[in-house]
Amino acid sequence: MTPGTRHKVIGTFDDITTSTPEKSLLAPLKSSGGRNNSGKMTMRYLGGGHKQMYRIVDFKREKDGMEAKVKTIEYDPNRSARIALVTYADGEKRYIVAPNGLKVGQIIMSGAGVAPEVGNTLFLSEIPLGTVVHNIELYPGQGAVMARSAGTYAQLLAREGKYAIIKLPSGETRMVQVTCKATIGAVSNPDHSLESHGKAGRKRWLGRRPRNRGVSMNPVDHPMGGGEGRSSGGHPRSRKGLLAKGYKTRNPKKTTSKFIVQRRKK
Repeated sequence: MTPGTRHKVIGTFDDITTSTPEKSLLAPLKSSGGRNNSGKMTMRYLGGGHKQMYRIVDFKREKDGMEAKVKTIEYDPNRSARIALVTYADGEKRYIVAPNGLKVGQIIMSGAGVAPEVGNTLFLSEIPLGTVVHNIELYPGQGAVMARSAGTYAQLLAREGKYAIIKLPSGETRMVQVTCKATIGAVSNPDHSLESHGKAGRKRWLGRRPRNRGVSMNPVDHPMGGGEGRSSGGHPRSRKGLLAKGYKTRNPKKTTSKFIVQRRKK
């Protein structure tokens, strides 16, 4: 046992069936190093990391009424969940975010009148109340934006008129139009939250550079910097002086606030 493996806790990758991605669904991914188009560093602590290709994932699932067969379950370096390669009846191949329990050879479908089974995508108007769902649209036809991370899921609580009430992974309860789509089941790789890198080098492979605290900086570098010895630094805040830990940044006049039934717990 080495110091790097002593504290390492990672998944077994047992669910992955192939290590070769589908070439037609790959796109180049440029590493920015945290710089914007003028070369200015806008995100700290980014840079390096292994070269990656982006996997084009289908979040819309708009091929309604057509059967798709699961070919492989694959690793995706761009997200915490696993992805599944599916082949439609017309021969088209697409990647989807793999739900927990999806098996190779399984048939999945999307659209109206589809059975509420794991991997199938339905309208919120047709999903039974109490069902666990993921990959939820916020607006009809937009594509899934909510509950996409590893192990996450939302629950359909109720329906009132043209709105469905869902409880999101954050604890927020929210109204979404019943014409939005969602996929049945929870997202794959639920043990992702238990992982521990074990060494700093594994963090560097992911493109994350060493992060130092604001308290350890000089006054010129951070509002919490400076002082003799190890001083605490005052109120927790960002480099630009924006307060952290409880300071609300959401616009109180935001028009979509009326769709939030209950805010997430602090």
